[in-house]
Amino acid sequence: MLPPVIETNDISKIYQMGAERIHALRSVTISIQRGEYVAFMGPSGSGKSTLMNIVGCLDTPTGGTYVLNGQDVSNMSDNQLAEVRNKEIGFVFQTFNLLPRATSLDNVALPLIYAGYGKSARQERALEALRSVGLADRAKHRPNELSGGQRQRVAIARALVNDPSIILADEPTGNLDTKTSHEIMDLFEALYAKGNTIIMVTHEEDIARYAHRIVRLRDGLVESDLVNTDIATHHPAGA
Repeated sequence: MLPPVIETNDISKIYQMGAERIHALRSVTISIQRGEYVAFMGPSGSGKSTLMNIVGCLDTPTGGTYVLNGQDVSNMSDNQLAEVRNKEIGFVFQTFNLLPRATSLDNVALPLIYAGYGKSARQERALEALRSVGLADRAKHRPNELSGGQRQRVAIARALVNDPSIILADEPTGNLDTKTSHEIMDLFEALYAKGNTIIMVTHEEDIARYAHRIVRLRDGLVESDLVNTDIATHHPAGA
């Protein structure tokens, strides 16, 4: 069996807020295989965002170890983490995080600049990524010329362009209406079917139902970690 793409062992995270110590995570151990589709769920303050930040190499744990795709990233410097992030992780955020003056193509190509690709290779890969989310015809459009769902598709194309080990989606439908949310979730399902590893953070039960495994957190601990037997089916348009 192949080693897990993500393996946390006993990780904890403590924030010092003045005189108070906040235990955001307490001894969290999870293992995620390549090609899994996992949702992190939990109420506000449960630790799901902290866990996502550590898994996404945006933060390091106070204790324990985190191995991403065979590399121990627990004690890396900020520069080392930035390099790992760019190579291994594709991010999709609730607020899209697109550059307003850049075209869809240039937004998608952005991670490739940091990866050292030449201009023609960047544009070719970016166009292919836009094609994979059904937006090749919007390559020259800027974000303000796109709908919310189209903007999120551009963000997903940007997450895919580096062929990352994992796609990390933080409340990916938080700013979208119900119909568009389900269209975006159908797109994630298609990406999963192609073999992508997807980790999604959400507080919405109907969105979590798209994942094939749900890890629930409460008070910084894993409350449950179960295979989802209630996977959402495709919603007809307008449902």
